Amino acid sequence: MTKLFSPTPNHPALPALLKLHANLGGQILENKKQATKLAQDMKHVEAVIQMFDPDYSVRAISARRRVTGNPWFKRGTLFREALSVMRAAPESLTVTEIAAAMLTAKGVKDPTRKQRSGIEAGVPSSLENHAGKTVERVGEGVPRRWRLKG
Repeated sequence: MTKLFSPTPNHPALPALLKLHANLGGQILENKKQATKLAQDMKHVEAVIQMFDPDYSVRAISARRRVTGNPWFKRGTLFREALSVMRAAPESLTVTEIAAAMLTAKGVKDPTRKQRSGIEAGVPSSLENHAGKTVERVGEGVPRRWRLKG
């Protein structure tokens, strides 16, 4: 098997790769130190919990997972994107239509079902929060249709 790339000791990419490797190693060490400190902090909190209630089982406390959201819409931008889709639409739209247009506007070609349902779950909540102010529901049927107010 032949090597496709064999850097010589004086290859211009080598210093950058060595620096990157050293930086990554430093980040790993920092993260290990932070993990140790966080574990100590958890033990202190557990001790205080035990002071308040000695019979409480701290093992029953599960670690809270951080929700990362979706990669296309940062926190607080979902409603603004929905508004821009609704402004461009000639008639009222369903949540599914709004979500599909939002993903198309972001250039997302084939979102997974989970990604699509995540967007479709966020859009109605934001529309309901602004119902009567900026947007309004059209008709009484299902699925709900929405349009800009006024």
